[in-house]
Amino acid sequence: MSKEELKPGQIAPRSGEYEIIGPRGGDTGKERTVVRGAPMPPTPKPGQSYVMHRPAHNGAGRRS
Repeated sequence: MSKEELKPGQIAPRSGEYEIIGPRGGDTGKERTVVRGAPMPPTPKPGQSYVMHRPAHNGAGRRS
């Protein structure tokens, strides 16, 4: 699992739960569910970003 940080507005590479990370890299304890191809939502505070916490395992969005 990569720790690629995504900023608000960037397109989500995978569907799943994204954890909100503080400006210095600390955990905030908050998560957002985002679908692949959708923009990342705004964060509660400036300087925060997202990292993948749990990818979706339901197969939605997979191309045949």
